[in-house]
Amino acid sequence: MEATGETEEPVSGELVSVAHALSLPAESYGNDPDIEMAWAMRAMQHAEVYYKLISSVDPQFLKLTKVDDQIYTEFRKKFEKLRIDVLDPEELKSISAKEKWRPFCLKFDGVIEDFNYGTLLRLDCSQGYTEENTIFAPRIQFFAIEIARNREGHNKVVYTSVQDKEEEKGANRGEKEKTGEGEEKENEANEGINKPGETSM
Repeated sequence: MEATGETEEPVSGELVSVAHALSLPAESYGNDPDIEMAWAMRAMQHAEVYYKLISSVDPQFLKLTKVDDQIYTEFRKKFEKLRIDVLDPEELKSISAKEKWRPFCLKFDGVIEDFNYGTLLRLDCSQGYTEENTIFAPRIQFFAIEIARNREGHNKVVYTSVQDKEEEKGANRGEKEKTGEGEEKENEANEGINKPGETSM
């Protein structure tokens, strides 16, 4: 029993230190691999939750923040022609793109909690989070693009494809049940025709 208590204490202490480390500004660290891994794990958890959300609820009805309307209006004012269904990484990460995005992002400092927190963003919104389809982006950039994708109907393809697969699974289960019932009835009918001691004509 005492050994269990000893192993639990460092684990919870470790969790507290990781939580504390994640709450500090990024400037406090160099390229610490443990911190980078913790950030990446948290970003991946966020991505998984978001993908499940847009897979199970029609994205056009989702509200991601309390200020979705403001984010969307400002985003489309500043990036009116930005193609969001399939993103070009250069439109997010190039030096000129960063100069254009910086003032937009800074508008939401104090409005969106952890507005510059690292988040995973899908390049092609019809696809899931894969290594090839994902880039790292500030949280406000994620919100701006995903709110626009939801409102403009681009994320509906994820929801529709998942719903279609669910319906297909349900239909396949129904066919198997019907087939099973049909086979039982056929077997019963055959048993009635060929009862022991009787010969068929």
